[in-house]
Amino acid sequence: MATSSREEPAWLLHSTPYRETSLVVDLFTREHGRIAAVAKGAKRPRSSLRAVLLQFQPLRVSWTGRRELRTLTGAEWSGGLDAPRGDALLCAFYLNELLMRLLAREDPHPLLFDAYGEALAQLGAQQPSLDETLRRFEWTLLREIGYAPDLERDAAREPIEAQRYYGWRPGEGFVARDAAAPDCVSGLVLHELAEGRHGSVASRQQAKYLTRAILSHHLDGAPLSTRQILIDLQKL
Repeated sequence: MATSSREEPAWLLHSTPYRETSLVVDLFTREHGRIAAVAKGAKRPRSSLRAVLLQFQPLRVSWTGRRELRTLTGAEWSGGLDAPRGDALLCAFYLNELLMRLLAREDPHPLLFDAYGEALAQLGAQQPSLDETLRRFEWTLLREIGYAPDLERDAAREPIEAQRYYGWRPGEGFVARDAAAPDCVSGLVLHELAEGRHGSVASRQQAKYLTRAILSHHLDGAPLSTRQILIDLQKL
């Protein structure tokens, strides 16, 4: 991809130390997708980058280079956003982990970029519920990267019926079941997901089961560390 020297909206997903005074930052940009860049001197106490390169805050960044690892040439904070706290903060880290694990480098998704910013704003305000925010973002992610199943027709290419129950099979889609079961979702829930709605608490629980199954499949069963932390905290 060509060198970019103009400022571009971005979010910091992750950073790691690089040599003595620098960082390697993983950025989610609106027009270039995920990119990695060296932030030279960012660990120095007087570095202008040190106070700016924060997660969950909107940035405008610029960089140079054509290789996989760019050089960050500038970063500015671009507006106020309430930082997520408590469980909402863990949920925000969960969103970052999803993007790091599932989003290919240099694969731009402007709609997903906007959905991420909206999700962070909702987590900061803790409105609507955390569950609803997560489900909406997960489905936007799945649709954008091509992993979302067909929510309108089952594996036999029959229309999804609201009153029936369906099991999800990787590579096939939804298979109609004669009765409800723990590994099923109702056709009504699938209709709501297709319309971007997240109805009752029970419906969101079914949607949560489904998204977990789909994400686990595409992650080859590898657990997400932030999800495990949330599970452990709920047990406590």
